[in-house]
Amino acid sequence: MTRLALRRGTVVSISPEGDERRTALEVEVAGERRPAVSYGRMTGAIELGDEVIVNVAARDLGLGSGGFDIVHVNLTRGLDGEGEPGAHVMKLNYSSLQHAIEPLEERAPALAGGLDRPVAVIALHGQLACVAWAASRSEPGARIGYVQTAGGSLQGQQSRTVRRLLDAGLLAGHVAAAPAFDADDEAITVTGGLHAGLTALGWDACIAGPGPGILGSATELGHGGLAALDSAHAALALGCRTVIVPRMSSADPRPRHRGLSHHTRVVLDLLLRPVAVALAPGEQPDLPRGHERREGEADVEGYRSAGLPLRTMGRSIDEDELFFRAALAGGSVLGREIDGRV
Repeated sequence: MTRLALRRGTVVSISPEGDERRTALEVEVAGERRPAVSYGRMTGAIELGDEVIVNVAARDLGLGSGGFDIVHVNLTRGLDGEGEPGAHVMKLNYSSLQHAIEPLEERAPALAGGLDRPVAVIALHGQLACVAWAASRSEPGARIGYVQTAGGSLQGQQSRTVRRLLDAGLLAGHVAAAPAFDADDEAITVTGGLHAGLTALGWDACIAGPGPGILGSATELGHGGLAALDSAHAALALGCRTVIVPRMSSADPRPRHRGLSHHTRVVLDLLLRPVAVALAPGEQPDLPRGHERREGEADVEGYRSAGLPLRTMGRSIDEDELFFRAALAGGSVLGREIDGRV
Protein backbone atom coordinates (compact mmCIF):
# COMPACT_ATOMS: atom_id res chain seq x y z
CA MET A 1 0.00 0.00 0.00
CA THR A 2 1.24 3.49 -0.86
CA ARG A 3 0.28 6.67 0.98
CA LEU A 4 0.45 8.90 -2.10
CA ALA A 5 -2.81 8.84 -4.10
CA LEU A 6 -1.48 9.66 -7.57
CA ARG A 7 -3.41 9.37 -10.83
CA ARG A 8 -2.58 10.01 -14.49
CA GLY A 9 -4.76 12.58 -16.27
CA THR A 10 -5.00 15.07 -19.13
CA VAL A 11 -5.47 18.83 -18.85
CA VAL A 12 -8.82 19.66 -20.50
CA SER A 13 -9.44 23.21 -19.23
CA ILE A 14 -7.33 26.13 -17.93
CA SER A 15 -8.74 29.11 -16.04
CA PRO A 16 -7.92 32.47 -17.67
CA GLU A 17 -7.38 33.97 -14.20
CA GLY A 18 -4.25 31.90 -13.48
CA ASP A 19 -0.63 33.05 -13.62
CA GLU A 20 2.80 31.45 -13.51
CA ARG A 21 2.47 30.88 -9.76
CA ARG A 22 -0.96 29.24 -9.40
CA THR A 23 -3.20 28.04 -12.22
CA ALA A 24 -6.67 26.53 -11.82
CA LEU A 25 -7.38 23.66 -14.20
CA GLU A 26 -9.64 20.78 -15.01
CA VAL A 27 -7.96 17.42 -15.46
CA GLU A 28 -9.68 14.39 -16.91
CA VAL A 29 -8.90 11.36 -14.75
CA ALA A 30 -10.39 7.99 -15.73
CA GLY A 31 -13.16 9.73 -17.68
CA GLU A 32 -14.01 12.22 -14.91
CA ARG A 33 -13.33 15.96 -15.21
CA ARG A 34 -11.85 17.09 -11.90
CA PRO A 35 -10.81 20.54 -10.64
CA ALA A 36 -7.07 20.83 -10.10
CA VAL A 37 -4.35 23.35 -9.33
CA SER A 38 -0.87 23.64 -10.83
CA TYR A 39 1.87 25.57 -9.05
CA GLY A 40 4.03 26.87 -11.87
CA ARG A 41 7.15 27.67 -9.89
CA MET A 42 7.25 24.07 -8.69
CA THR A 43 6.14 22.01 -11.70
CA GLY A 44 6.52 24.45 -14.60
CA ALA A 45 4.23 25.85 -17.29
CA ILE A 46 1.11 23.95 -18.24
CA GLU A 47 -1.02 23.84 -21.39
CA LEU A 48 -4.17 22.20 -22.70
CA GLY A 49 -3.63 18.56 -23.56
CA ASP A 50 -0.65 18.09 -21.24
CA GLU A 51 -0.39 14.68 -19.62
CA VAL A 52 0.00 15.10 -15.86
CA ILE A 53 0.16 13.15 -12.63
CA VAL A 54 -2.18 14.58 -10.00
CA ASN A 55 -2.45 13.96 -6.28
CA VAL A 56 -6.12 13.21 -5.60
CA ALA A 57 -5.99 12.47 -1.87
CA ALA A 58 -7.62 15.59 -0.38
CA ARG A 59 -10.48 15.79 -2.86
CA ASP A 60 -11.25 12.10 -2.57
CA LEU A 61 -11.42 12.47 1.22
CA GLY A 62 -13.86 15.39 0.86
CA LEU A 63 -11.72 17.72 2.99
CA GLY A 64 -12.98 21.28 3.30
CA SER A 65 -9.64 22.67 2.15
CA GLY A 66 -9.11 19.98 -0.49
CA GLY A 67 -11.71 20.59 -3.17
CA PHE A 68 -9.22 20.08 -5.97
CA ASP A 69 -6.42 17.81 -7.12
CA ILE A 70 -2.81 19.03 -7.29
CA VAL A 71 -0.44 18.57 -10.21
CA HIS A 72 2.47 16.47 -8.96
CA VAL A 73 4.39 16.38 -12.25
CA ASN A 74 3.76 17.48 -15.83
CA LEU A 75 4.86 14.55 -17.99
CA THR A 76 4.56 16.58 -21.21
CA ARG A 77 6.74 19.59 -20.45
CA GLY A 78 7.84 19.40 -16.80
CA LEU A 79 10.76 16.97 -16.94
CA ASP A 80 13.51 19.40 -17.94
CA GLY A 81 13.51 21.66 -14.87
CA GLU A 82 16.93 22.60 -13.48
CA GLY A 83 16.00 24.21 -10.18
CA GLU A 84 16.78 27.75 -9.05
CA PRO A 85 20.27 28.88 -10.12
CA GLY A 86 22.58 29.31 -7.14
CA ALA A 87 20.14 27.82 -4.63
CA HIS A 88 21.74 25.32 -2.27
CA VAL A 89 19.51 24.71 0.79
CA MET A 90 16.80 22.06 0.53
CA LYS A 91 13.16 22.41 1.49
CA LEU A 92 10.94 19.33 1.74
CA ASN A 93 14.25 17.48 1.73
CA TYR A 94 14.28 13.73 1.22
CA SER A 95 10.79 13.88 -0.28
CA SER A 96 9.85 13.69 -3.95
CA LEU A 97 9.22 17.45 -3.84
CA GLN A 98 12.61 18.47 -2.45
CA HIS A 99 13.96 21.61 -4.05
CA ALA A 100 16.74 24.08 -3.36
CA ILE A 101 16.18 27.64 -2.18
CA GLU A 102 18.30 30.64 -1.24
CA PRO A 103 17.49 31.16 2.46
CA LEU A 104 16.59 34.66 3.56
CA GLU A 105 18.66 34.15 6.71
CA GLU A 106 21.82 34.59 4.62
CA ARG A 107 20.83 38.21 3.90
CA ALA A 108 20.23 39.14 7.55
CA PRO A 109 22.75 40.75 9.91
CA ALA A 110 24.15 38.87 12.89
CA LEU A 111 22.16 38.83 16.11
CA ALA A 112 22.83 41.97 18.14
CA GLY A 113 20.48 42.25 21.11
CA GLY A 114 16.69 42.29 21.12
CA LEU A 115 14.80 43.52 18.08
CA ASP A 116 12.10 45.34 20.09
CA ARG A 117 9.63 45.12 17.18
CA PRO A 118 6.04 43.89 17.40
CA VAL A 119 4.94 40.46 16.17
CA ALA A 120 1.30 39.39 16.01
CA VAL A 121 0.82 35.62 16.20
CA ILE A 122 -2.30 34.19 14.55
CA ALA A 123 -3.71 30.66 14.76
CA LEU A 124 -5.80 30.65 11.56
CA HIS A 125 -5.06 32.01 8.10
CA GLY A 126 -8.56 33.53 8.13
CA GLN A 127 -7.33 36.07 10.69
CA LEU A 128 -4.58 37.42 8.44
CA ALA A 129 -6.58 39.89 6.35
CA CYS A 130 -8.26 41.40 9.40
CA VAL A 131 -4.97 41.81 11.26
CA ALA A 132 -3.12 43.32 8.29
CA TRP A 133 -5.96 45.71 7.43
CA ALA A 134 -6.51 46.91 11.00
CA ALA A 135 -2.78 47.32 11.66
CA SER A 136 -2.38 49.40 8.51
CA ARG A 137 -5.34 51.56 9.50
CA SER A 138 -3.88 52.05 12.97
CA GLU A 139 -0.40 52.88 11.67
CA PRO A 140 -0.64 54.11 8.04
CA GLY A 141 2.51 53.59 6.01
CA ALA A 142 3.93 50.90 8.26
CA ARG A 143 5.74 48.02 6.56
CA ILE A 144 4.09 44.87 7.88
CA GLY A 145 5.26 41.46 6.69
CA TYR A 146 3.88 37.96 6.91
CA VAL A 147 5.86 34.87 7.91
CA GLN A 148 4.00 31.71 6.92
CA THR A 149 4.51 28.83 9.34
CA ALA A 150 3.50 25.20 9.64
CA GLY A 151 -0.04 24.33 10.69
CA GLY A 152 -1.96 24.77 7.44
CA SER A 153 -1.18 24.76 3.74
CA LEU A 154 2.58 24.74 3.15
CA GLN A 155 2.35 26.00 -0.45
CA GLY A 156 2.93 29.76 -0.33
CA GLN A 157 1.06 30.45 -3.56
CA GLN A 158 -2.09 28.72 -2.34
CA SER A 159 -3.33 31.86 -0.56
CA ARG A 160 -5.30 34.32 -2.67
CA THR A 161 -5.59 36.46 0.47
CA VAL A 162 -1.84 36.99 0.63
CA ARG A 163 -1.72 38.08 -3.01
CA ARG A 164 -4.58 40.54 -2.45
CA LEU A 165 -2.90 41.99 0.63
CA LEU A 166 0.42 42.37 -1.20
CA ASP A 167 -1.25 44.00 -4.20
CA ALA A 168 -3.13 46.41 -1.92
CA GLY A 169 0.03 47.39 -0.03
CA LEU A 170 -1.32 45.97 3.23
CA LEU A 171 1.58 43.52 3.40
CA ALA A 172 5.17 44.49 2.63
CA GLY A 173 6.34 40.94 2.02
CA HIS A 174 5.70 37.23 2.38
CA VAL A 175 8.22 34.76 3.78
CA ALA A 176 7.63 31.00 3.82
CA ALA A 177 9.42 29.42 6.77
CA ALA A 178 10.08 25.70 6.48
CA PRO A 179 8.23 23.45 6.11
CA ALA A 180 6.16 26.12 4.26
CA PHE A 181 7.61 26.94 0.83
CA ASP A 182 7.24 28.90 -2.43
CA ALA A 183 6.76 32.48 -1.24
CA ASP A 184 8.48 35.68 -2.36
CA ASP A 185 11.23 34.89 0.15
CA GLU A 186 12.15 31.60 1.80
CA ALA A 187 13.42 30.99 5.33
CA ILE A 188 14.74 27.85 6.96
CA THR A 189 13.10 28.57 10.32
CA VAL A 190 10.36 30.78 11.73
CA THR A 191 12.93 32.44 13.99
CA GLY A 192 15.14 33.16 11.00
CA GLY A 193 12.20 34.43 8.96
CA LEU A 194 11.11 36.84 11.69
CA HIS A 195 14.64 38.11 12.27
CA ALA A 196 15.41 38.58 8.57
CA GLY A 197 12.04 40.17 7.83
CA LEU A 198 12.49 42.72 10.61
CA THR A 199 16.10 43.46 9.66
CA ALA A 200 17.09 42.60 6.09
CA LEU A 201 13.65 43.36 4.63
CA GLY A 202 13.06 46.41 6.83
CA TRP A 203 9.66 45.46 8.19
CA ASP A 204 8.24 47.53 11.05
CA ALA A 205 6.16 44.62 12.32
CA CYS A 206 5.32 41.06 11.45
CA ILE A 207 2.35 38.70 11.42
CA ALA A 208 3.22 35.03 11.89
CA GLY A 209 0.85 32.16 11.27
CA PRO A 210 -0.17 29.21 9.09
CA GLY A 211 -1.41 29.13 5.53
CA PRO A 212 -5.01 28.28 4.64
CA GLY A 213 -6.59 24.96 5.53
CA ILE A 214 -5.80 24.38 9.20
CA LEU A 215 -4.94 20.85 10.29
CA GLY A 216 -6.93 19.35 13.14
CA SER A 217 -7.77 16.22 15.10
CA ALA A 218 -10.19 17.53 17.78
CA THR A 219 -7.45 17.08 20.40
CA GLU A 220 -5.65 19.62 22.55
CA LEU A 221 -2.23 19.20 20.96
CA GLY A 222 -3.01 17.66 17.56
CA HIS A 223 -3.99 20.74 15.58
CA GLY A 224 -2.25 23.24 13.33
CA GLY A 225 -3.09 26.16 15.59
CA LEU A 226 -0.44 24.91 18.00
CA ALA A 227 2.16 26.34 15.60
CA ALA A 228 1.35 29.63 17.34
CA LEU A 229 3.24 28.34 20.37
CA ASP A 230 6.47 28.00 18.40
CA SER A 231 5.92 31.34 16.65
CA ALA A 232 5.35 33.16 19.94
CA HIS A 233 8.42 31.59 21.53
CA ALA A 234 10.51 32.56 18.49
CA ALA A 235 9.31 36.15 18.71
CA LEU A 236 9.95 36.32 22.44
CA ALA A 237 13.45 34.87 22.01
CA LEU A 238 14.26 37.63 19.52
CA GLY A 239 13.17 40.30 21.98
CA CYS A 240 10.01 41.15 20.03
CA ARG A 241 6.86 42.57 21.61
CA THR A 242 4.62 39.56 21.14
CA VAL A 243 0.85 39.79 20.68
CA ILE A 244 -1.40 36.74 20.52
CA VAL A 245 -4.44 37.24 18.29
CA PRO A 246 -6.99 34.87 19.83
CA ARG A 247 -9.27 32.62 17.87
CA MET A 248 -12.78 33.40 19.09
CA SER A 249 -16.23 32.53 17.78
CA SER A 250 -19.86 33.13 18.61
CA ALA A 251 -21.21 30.70 16.00
CA ASP A 252 -18.91 27.68 15.69
CA PRO A 253 -21.05 24.58 16.24
CA ARG A 254 -18.21 22.93 18.19
CA PRO A 255 -18.30 23.94 21.88
CA ARG A 256 -14.48 23.85 22.13
CA HIS A 257 -14.28 26.82 19.74
CA ARG A 258 -17.05 28.98 21.22
CA GLY A 259 -15.81 32.09 23.00
CA LEU A 260 -12.05 31.70 23.39
CA SER A 261 -11.10 28.67 21.29
CA HIS A 262 -9.30 25.81 22.96
CA HIS A 263 -6.62 26.33 20.28
CA THR A 264 -5.74 29.70 21.81
CA ARG A 265 -6.27 28.58 25.41
CA VAL A 266 -3.82 25.69 25.05
CA VAL A 267 -1.18 27.99 23.54
CA LEU A 268 -1.59 30.44 26.42
CA ASP A 269 -1.37 27.58 28.92
CA LEU A 270 1.88 26.29 27.43
CA LEU A 271 3.73 29.56 26.80
CA LEU A 272 6.87 29.87 28.90
CA ARG A 273 6.44 33.63 29.36
CA PRO A 274 3.42 35.94 29.52
CA VAL A 275 2.46 37.82 26.37
CA ALA A 276 -0.09 40.44 25.36
CA VAL A 277 -3.45 39.08 24.24
CA ALA A 278 -5.47 41.35 21.96
CA LEU A 279 -9.17 41.58 22.80
CA ALA A 280 -12.08 43.38 21.20
CA PRO A 281 -14.01 45.90 23.35
CA GLY A 282 -16.29 44.20 25.82
CA GLU A 283 -14.65 40.77 25.58
CA GLN A 284 -13.50 39.38 28.94
CA PRO A 285 -12.44 35.74 28.53
CA ASP A 286 -10.46 34.13 31.32
CA LEU A 287 -6.78 34.24 30.42
CA PRO A 288 -4.41 31.80 32.10
CA ARG A 289 -1.00 32.40 33.62
CA GLY A 290 -0.78 36.17 33.92
CA HIS A 291 -1.04 37.11 30.25
CA GLU A 292 -1.76 40.79 29.64
CA ARG A 293 -5.09 41.92 28.23
CA ARG A 294 -4.69 44.51 25.49
CA GLU A 295 -7.88 46.03 24.10
CA GLY A 296 -7.94 47.04 20.44
CA GLU A 297 -10.46 48.63 18.13
CA ALA A 298 -12.70 46.39 16.04
CA ASP A 299 -13.94 48.44 13.09
CA VAL A 300 -16.21 45.79 11.60
CA GLU A 301 -18.07 48.21 9.33
CA GLY A 302 -14.85 49.65 7.94
CA TYR A 303 -13.53 46.18 7.23
CA ARG A 304 -16.74 45.21 5.44
CA SER A 305 -16.06 47.87 2.81
CA ALA A 306 -12.38 47.01 2.35
CA GLY A 307 -12.93 44.37 -0.34
CA LEU A 308 -11.23 41.66 1.73
CA PRO A 309 -12.51 38.20 2.72
CA LEU A 310 -15.78 38.24 4.69
CA ARG A 311 -16.08 34.53 5.41
CA THR A 312 -14.35 32.12 7.76
CA MET A 313 -14.82 28.38 8.17
CA GLY A 314 -17.86 28.60 5.88
CA ARG A 315 -19.53 31.38 7.90
CA SER A 316 -20.05 35.02 6.92
CA ILE A 317 -19.03 38.02 9.00
CA ASP A 318 -22.71 38.43 9.95
CA GLU A 319 -22.91 34.84 11.13
CA ASP A 320 -19.72 34.95 13.21
CA GLU A 321 -18.90 38.59 13.90
CA LEU A 322 -16.88 37.75 17.02
CA PHE A 323 -14.24 35.95 14.95
CA PHE A 324 -13.69 39.09 12.87
CA ARG A 325 -13.88 41.46 15.85
CA ALA A 326 -11.17 39.51 17.67
CA ALA A 327 -8.87 39.50 14.63
CA LEU A 328 -9.45 43.20 13.92
CA ALA A 329 -8.61 44.01 17.54
CA GLY A 330 -5.38 42.08 17.07
CA GLY A 331 -4.43 44.24 14.11
CA SER A 332 -5.30 47.40 15.99
CA VAL A 333 -3.04 46.39 18.88
CA LEU A 334 -0.23 45.48 16.47
CA GLY A 335 -0.48 48.88 14.79
CA ARG A 336 -0.29 50.72 18.11
CA GLU A 337 2.73 48.66 19.11
CA ILE A 338 4.67 49.76 16.03
CA ASP A 339 5.27 53.22 17.46
CA GLY A 340 4.93 52.23 21.11
CA ARG A 341 1.32 53.35 21.61
CA VAL A 342 0.02 50.78 24.08
